Amino acid sequence: MNTLTDNQTQASFYDGYVHVSMETGVEIKFPVDKNPRLRRGTPAQLNHIEISPFGLHWPDLDEDLSFQGLARGDFGQFSEGIH
Repeated sequence: MNTLTDNQTQASFYDGYVHVSMETGVEIKFPVDKNPRLRRGTPAQLNHIEISPFGLHWPDLDEDLSFQGLARGDFGQFSEGIH
């Protein structure tokens, strides 16, 4: 069973990064240019983020990232050798 101990409060895109602020004050930040789907998004699409207890969803870009993956540094980056 997976129990979350920190709730996200907001997520937004600016300065080339997605910023997620957690209830405890912890912040997660990652560059959109390392994600093949997000890097093609417009600022409006990148700021249209739906937040669930498990992660982030960009409906306009058909992309989902889990908080567990983000905490490990997995933000949907390109596979090795593919750029």
